[in-house]
Amino acid sequence: MQFSELQEKMINNAMNYGKRHNIEIDEDFALLKLYEEVGELTQAVLIHRKKSRPSKFVSAEESKKELGKELADVVGMAILNAHLLGIDLEDAIDKKWINKEK
Repeated sequence: MQFSELQEKMINNAMNYGKRHNIEIDEDFALLKLYEEVGELTQAVLIHRKKSRPSKFVSAEESKKELGKELADVVGMAILNAHLLGIDLEDAIDKKWINKEK
């Protein structure tokens, strides 16, 4: 799947979520949700590394799956934020990470 197709599917999913739950998916929502998801990823990392209270995730394999889910949420919210801010994220990634601008 191309990055642009992934972005489109994730953005559509977020907008449909907003419609289903009567939530305005705007810049404020997206930024606050990004912070929320980063917090959930942080908690999942702490649990996985056994540096937090015990969790419902019993095995290392289960906690690693949870890490993947939380990281996917962070990426999804970053994509949604870029869309709402009018940023071509694929281009920004290319310029920042691949063909670094000086």
